Amino acid sequence: MKDILENIRQIKASGKKAALCIIVETKGSSPRKPGSKMIVFEDKTIDGTIGGGSLELKVMEDATKVIGSGSPQKFSYNLDDDFGMHCGGYAEVYIEPILPDDQLYIFGAGHVGKALADLASKFGFEIILIDPREEILKGFEGKPYKFIQLDFVEAANEMKFGRTAYIVITTPKHKYDENVLALCAKKLSAYVGMIGSKNKVALAKKRFLEENILTQQEIDRVDMPIGIKFNAQTPEEIAVSILAKLIDVKNSKNK
Repeated sequence: MKDILENIRQIKASGKKAALCIIVETKGSSPRKPGSKMIVFEDKTIDGTIGGGSLELKVMEDATKVIGSGSPQKFSYNLDDDFGMHCGGYAEVYIEPILPDDQLYIFGAGHVGKALADLASKFGFEIILIDPREEILKGFEGKPYKFIQLDFVEAANEMKFGRTAYIVITTPKHKYDENVLALCAKKLSAYVGMIGSKNKVALAKKRFLEENILTQQEIDRVDMPIGIKFNAQTPEEIAVSILAKLIDVKNSKNK
């Protein structure tokens, strides 16, 4: 197996799900010794081996369960009792899921968007900034973020999200915010939030319902006004409020 850390990095970047399996202890006769590693993908294809045979097949089965649960686990296998291998062996295997990073889509890379991107990148989010303004995106040179330089509404219409997507809408105009939200609220995601005052939000909700743009259920899943409530005033403080809410949603989802 090639460098394990590089392999894991590539898997996470690809968006695939997998599990790292490591033999941590053996007794008696066993196919491989402690430190042997294997990566099992969601479709049960593998990279590397922990010895083949019945033990490897069982570890592959347990690895898919770990991928589904999202939590690491250690398994013990008695090679005689569990597999009838008649070798008197015993093995413990640590299995840890390799899951894609949560993606944070920020519509609007202005002051709040930039502050949020810089903060959230330190908390395991993959940052994707959406903004058509070339002069704004130049301010992110050297940052390890992905950029989509499209009109806000065009991007929201074209993009597909998923269960690990967190969407923050903080464009420079109320009209853009509402039009982007009207599209994003109907798509699969872990979180959708829109910046705005209580008055702006109340008017938006009223229009969405009166014009049959969103249902009440779709509106209820949107975090608006966005973030954890406290007396935030500067862009950096507002970004802290938003990030706190994102972390709360992410950690609650993973319980």
